[in-house]
Amino acid sequence: MKRILFHITDYTYLAEKVLRCGDFEEGKVVVDHFSDGERYQRILTDVENRDIVILGGTVNDEATLELFDLASSIVSCGANSLRMVVPYFGHSTMERSVLPGEVVTAKTRARLLSAIPRSNKGNKIYLFDLHTEGIPHYFEHHLYPVHVYCKSIVMEAARQYGGDNFVLASTDAGRAKWVESLANDMGVNAAFVLKRRIKGDQTEVSAINADVEGKDVVIYDDMIRSGGSIVNAAKTYKQAGANKIFVITTHGIFVGNGLQKLKDCGLIEKVICTDTHKNVNAINDEFLEIRSIAELICRQLH
Repeated sequence: MKRILFHITDYTYLAEKVLRCGDFEEGKVVVDHFSDGERYQRILTDVENRDIVILGGTVNDEATLELFDLASSIVSCGANSLRMVVPYFGHSTMERSVLPGEVVTAKTRARLLSAIPRSNKGNKIYLFDLHTEGIPHYFEHHLYPVHVYCKSIVMEAARQYGGDNFVLASTDAGRAKWVESLANDMGVNAAFVLKRRIKGDQTEVSAINADVEGKDVVIYDDMIRSGGSIVNAAKTYKQAGANKIFVITTHGIFVGNGLQKLKDCGLIEKVICTDTHKNVNAINDEFLEIRSIAELICRQLH
């Protein structure tokens, strides 16, 4: 019997792609809102003794609660197993507190999802290219986290645009370990920008750890929000003699004019991202190339 695939409202676009590449029955849910904004949900597909997959990222609080409510109700209706696919886990930059009293939102959201009742065969949550490796440890009780790496998508894009002799670069030393792992797998050199803190949030570039002169540079970062860090990194690599610069990111959030900022800096040839975040659907610009994680999801759930 086929597994049933449900999705939250914001991830209809990705669910359609997963249904095309995987062997699933489509789960039907009615979602509406009362006049005061309260959300109404009704599960139309019978889930008793069925294996269930729910697709939905925690892109905002509304989406997070829609995912939580739907998953909890499906288990209560007798689901045999539950697999939650969360392409983008929001709040992941708040994985620890720096100042006294800061709320570690990544942990509180993980605890919320961990409160979903246990299905007969247990619950799993699939998380994609998390900002830090520690986040899966925040999930508790009977919710088993699986960190899925989009390495194959990133490597394919890097080879396509970087050619045979490029440097895989990061925006700073914070992502250097992950970028170095990717570079080793592709047999290319890795580079990252060394920064020195002056005061507060002001930093200056002190060095680049690798020679990029005359070479194409592919900058990878797990997420792009406003684009400021990418622009600064591109300037640094270009000043060091880089030839063409391409940017790859897993989570293209592009808040405000984030993508336009990358385009207007005049240093970047193209940006490549996946469709883990709903914001990419509102962008129609040849400067941005979008690659889907649908087949990666289907392979993970195989």
